[in-house]
Amino acid sequence: MDTGIKRIFARIPRTYEATNHILTFGLDILWRRRTAKMAARSGGDRWVDVCSGTGETALLLAGLADGGAEIYAVDFSQPMLERIGGKRGGGAVTPVLSDIKRLPFPDGTFDLVTISFATRNINLSREVLVSSFREFERVLRPGGRFVNLETSQPTAPLARSLFHIYVRMFVRPIGRLISGSSEAYAYLAGSISRFYTAEELAAVLREAGFENVGFRRMTFGAVAVHRGSKPAGGGS
Repeated sequence: MDTGIKRIFARIPRTYEATNHILTFGLDILWRRRTAKMAARSGGDRWVDVCSGTGETALLLAGLADGGAEIYAVDFSQPMLERIGGKRGGGAVTPVLSDIKRLPFPDGTFDLVTISFATRNINLSREVLVSSFREFERVLRPGGRFVNLETSQPTAPLARSLFHIYVRMFVRPIGRLISGSSEAYAYLAGSISRFYTAEELAAVLREAGFENVGFRRMTFGAVAVHRGSKPAGGGS
């Protein structure tokens, strides 16, 4: 992943969650919970949350793993991962320091791969994003599921305009005020406005080899949950 993005996230682990909650009026908590419940229904005994940050989604998955699934949290930022151990239930999650371009797992390791609000960070280009998704597909078992939670683009023109105005006028200054990092939230604001529509991201998943691709919009389309599965035959 880009070294500039690594530098940004190394600066904000202490305020990262609080800033997200404030900027989304707490809706990010609801979005993650809904996504984790959707993902957990796929079952299996080994799940991984990639680009996990401070482990919010990984911890939600751990709480839903009734069958005792092993939960892994992968991130490139050691300061982010270190915060998982201090949280309630953190002992149920295994943190793994790694870049997602080359995950340190054999082919077919997991039944479930999730990612939340980090796909924009690996979208350095469409080709890079497809390659990253193929790496996620590689570590899935045949028939395994991939679930992606990310900002999207509202379909209604008025809703999209209002969403972009909010991002431009509030995300950068409020994020800077809370975190102390102007760079981090200038980057965040720009990446949200430039990101794919739900239909475009679904096409990227298909290009990466996933099948049964679908998505669900939330909050007027400002956020979308995408899902796809690795072909049962194991091939891309």
